[in-house]
Amino acid sequence: MANGDDTEQVRELQARLKQLKFMSVAPTGFYGTKTTAAVKSFQSKNSLNATGSVDEATWKKIQSSSKKPTADELRPPTENEADAPDPRCMEGRVMCISKESRTLAWMIDGKVVSTMDVRFGSENTPTREGVFNVGWKAKDWTSTIYHTPMPYAMFFSGGQAVHYSADFAARGYAGASHGCVNVRDKKKLSALFDQVQVGDKVVVYW
Repeated sequence: MANGDDTEQVRELQARLKQLKFMSVAPTGFYGTKTTAAVKSFQSKNSLNATGSVDEATWKKIQSSSKKPTADELRPPTENEADAPDPRCMEGRVMCISKESRTLAWMIDGKVVSTMDVRFGSENTPTREGVFNVGWKAKDWTSTIYHTPMPYAMFFSGGQAVHYSADFAARGYAGASHGCVNVRDKKKLSALFDQVQVGDKVVVYW
C-alpha cells in the first residue's frame, strides 16, 4: 500500500493506525499525506525502514500490534476531524474543502468558524479540485440534470455545488454525489448558507 491508493485494505490500515494512536482522523480508504506520515512514524518507532509505504514487514507488524477493526472503527458514525487548512484558505471568506479528511471548514481571515462532514463525486463524476468562487445560491433547488433535490445549494463550479444530501444523511459514505459536495448535517448547512455570500472563495483540495 502506498500514497495514492484508495482501497478497503487502506481503510483497515487507517483504522489500525488509529487504534495505535498514529492517526486521529477517521478512516477514509484513501492513502494520502496523513496516512503516509502515520506509517512513517510507525516504521521509525518499530525499527523498520521509514518509507511511508506499507511493505509486507510493516503490514505484519501493524497487524500484530493491533486488533481487527470493528465495523464502527472502519466507518465511524462520528464527525470527521478537519485537516490543517490548505494555505489558499488562510485569507478572506473561504469554504475550505478537504478530500482527504472529507470535511468542509468555513473560514474567515484564517480562523475556522464551523466544520462539517462532506462527501464527493464518484470516479465517473469527480468533484473538481482547485480554487473557485460561489457563483450563485439557491435555498430550494432541484438538479436539472439528475432531478434530485439540492437544498441550500451554493454553486461554485458549473453545476457543482455544496448542498444538503438526504442520501448522505441516510447512507453515509456508502454512496457518492454526481460531483457536488454533499453535506449531511442540515442544521449546520442552513447556518452556513445564511453566512456565505456570492463571490466567497471555495478551495477543494487533497
